[in-house]
Amino acid sequence: MCVMDEEMDIHFGIAHTRWATHGEPSAVNSHPQRSDKNNEFVVIHNGIITNYKELKKYLNSQGYEFESETDTEVIPKLIKYLYDNRESEDVSFSMLVERVIQQLEGAFALVFKSRHFPGEAVATRRGSPLLIGVRSKYELSTDQIPIQYNSGKGSCKRFFFFFFVPSVCIFLTAHLLLLCSAIIEHTNKVIYLEDDDIAAVAEGKLSLHRMRRQAGEDPVRAVQTLQMELQQIMKGNFESFMQKEIFEQPESVVNTMRGRICFDNNIVILGGLKDHLKEIKRCRRLIMIGCGTSFHAAVATRQILEELTELPVMVELASDFLDRNTPVFRDDVCFFISQSGETADSLMALRYCKERGALTVGITNTVGSSISRDTDCGVHINAGPEIGVASTKAYTSQFVALIMFGLMMSEDRISMQKKRLEIINGLKDLPDLIKKVLTLDKKIKSIADELYQQRSLLVMGRGFNYATCLEGALKIKEITYMHSEGILAGELKHGPLALIDKHMPVIMIIMRDPCYSKCHNALQQVTARQVRCTWACPYSTHQKKQLQYNTTLFCFGLTPLLCSFHPYTYLFNTLVDFSRRICSCLYHTFLPLLF
Repeated sequence: MCVMDEEMDIHFGIAHTRWATHGEPSAVNSHPQRSDKNNEFVVIHNGIITNYKELKKYLNSQGYEFESETDTEVIPKLIKYLYDNRESEDVSFSMLVERVIQQLEGAFALVFKSRHFPGEAVATRRGSPLLIGVRSKYELSTDQIPIQYNSGKGSCKRFFFFFFVPSVCIFLTAHLLLLCSAIIEHTNKVIYLEDDDIAAVAEGKLSLHRMRRQAGEDPVRAVQTLQMELQQIMKGNFESFMQKEIFEQPESVVNTMRGRICFDNNIVILGGLKDHLKEIKRCRRLIMIGCGTSFHAAVATRQILEELTELPVMVELASDFLDRNTPVFRDDVCFFISQSGETADSLMALRYCKERGALTVGITNTVGSSISRDTDCGVHINAGPEIGVASTKAYTSQFVALIMFGLMMSEDRISMQKKRLEIINGLKDLPDLIKKVLTLDKKIKSIADELYQQRSLLVMGRGFNYATCLEGALKIKEITYMHSEGILAGELKHGPLALIDKHMPVIMIIMRDPCYSKCHNALQQVTARQVRCTWACPYSTHQKKQLQYNTTLFCFGLTPLLCSFHPYTYLFNTLVDFSRRICSCLYHTFLPLLF
């Protein structure tokens, strides 16, 4: 991207860095994809077109030649085919796009440009989020844009417009930014598009329309204000965004609890759930659905929620949940946990559950995200922007939010009051305890140095700490590219023990909980095989290599693991904030449109 000092009266550019789903990463497979060598139509696309093979076969039969391996290329070829075979000369750009999306199956967010329609751009979405940022030198004359249900040319005031599509990464003046943080540098006014909305910008005017109107559909799209400051997305004096976010955990958990827990009278109020609390208490089971770190947050809280609510709690990976066509009933309550609120598999699982009449609850970190808008109710974790691809503070805040849900559900259970008081006191002390763990940063690094250049690592634990093992192993994979595996200590004799020898480093997490004696037995079995590195925490085990720390809640063994493996990234020369091939829901930037 070139940098110019002078202002341009008219400028539009589109760019996109897409996860390589079809074909290897290469120039010919990169976006924008074009209709032909003359670039009559170009398009950038986030999502996956599931019927691209059928469309490609038909377009080949009509003489259209393909040059890439992507599913996206069928889109510019298809719109050119429709343009070449148009019935009249007065066909509009929006009308062509409308006809294109009628033929597409799958998920997509698209931005189109064409040589035949200079000064125009058209964007649309289905199943993949898209928003428009609005900036003006003058006060907006309206806070909503009406939807037209034809190819009309409705307009609004002259603005700067920015098109953004969420997915793998954002490139904006050399900064990688997350979700709405991609747009905050330019404007805090945004319009969220719904499925099959078509947004057209021409001659400085924005029009929104749809193919047809459905019953109960909102006829306008509101201009919303993002509650975010630019300084929240700056790295500051830290070496990476991930390191910054690790050290923000004391503040982020306070923000998650602020205004929701009254420590004086032990009352928990989650405003986003209170209107549905009676319905939730009548449910027959809780289903918690997520991917990656969010799934691990659900695993971490499952046992506590089962104790506090006395309800069966199912924890599901979103992709597996969909593959199995899991039975869901009207008296189920389904939780969808996602930092971004845009995780594709979780969104598909959300639609699946809504179709079956279940009550849906969103646990997200992004106001205005698809999950937060499409669920019946929910909790915003208030962790602040998370720029690093490897999630850190969002995990701890998700844990706290789910624990607060359990506390609210058990408020009127007399038998649970002692347990509730213990947990609430633990939450009160939590920020200070995390700060104490973070002061061990240098000691943690010295222990971690012994694991440098190892090819594999096992992380073991039991009970509450099993989720910590899973999440710790995931972080090691993401930021060091070392093979690691989270193992339930109770399964040690059922296979994993075959891997244990003096060449296999092991991290063992042991706490003074009901699983203490069983975990200690597993530790003895591991050390008996001359394992090179054993790390036991948070109490003294008389082992040579250990880290001792204190905590009240059984979830925060992860914080020292994060501190431990973050410095590895510099030894491995890896980009900790941009883990290779890791798909996080980030925004791809479409460069500013200025008329």
